[in-house]
Amino acid sequence: MTRPPMIDQPLATANPSLTERLIQTDACIAEGCEWLARAEPRFARALDLTGTIPLRRRPDGFDQLLQAIVSQQVSVASARAIWGRLEAAGMTTPEAILSTDIEGLRALGLSRQKATYAQALAGAGIDFDALRHAPTEDVVATLTAVKGIGVWTAEIYAMFSLGRADVFAPGDLALQESARLLFDLDERPKERAFREMAEPWRPWRAVAARALWAYYHVAKQREGIA
Repeated sequence: MTRPPMIDQPLATANPSLTERLIQTDACIAEGCEWLARAEPRFARALDLTGTIPLRRRPDGFDQLLQAIVSQQVSVASARAIWGRLEAAGMTTPEAILSTDIEGLRALGLSRQKATYAQALAGAGIDFDALRHAPTEDVVATLTAVKGIGVWTAEIYAMFSLGRADVFAPGDLALQESARLLFDLDERPKERAFREMAEPWRPWRAVAARALWAYYHVAKQREGIA
């Protein structure tokens, strides 16, 4: 497969010291989708089915990672309920989390393990402003050094909260299943193999991920994926 030439001009960025491309607007998504459709016919087919790919940008900062911890291994409804209790109690800042104990956090709905993770994050002293300027690999390294934050969470944070255009999350099961369907694979690609598979999708791997998530939802509706 011949890759189209990389686009010369960088995307608009509020961080002049950061050389990585950022996804900030719907136009960035459209540019990435156009590139992927030229680079890989299967993406062209997927995008025909999915239609417009959403931007899906989120704020960055401590509370976004705390929400990720809250959401681990619980339903969306349960995560929202617990987060609502934390917000009502003012427990969404490092200072507030460190001002209470594990039992106080458990009373708001966190498990003992998640309460421990929340306090680890609060005590990590992460400079979230500095992360905006850091290379993605440094962002992932900084975040995964915190107990309770894995590679998937760190990559999702880089993708949606920091807007990095060339980050992927190969450990995501929906992405794996979507790739299996779109690329007619015998089984879901394992994380390491999937990361290698995504290399030709540079410099738009975050758009490729969005496209695969969108395709997963289309395929799920049409084929009843479990």
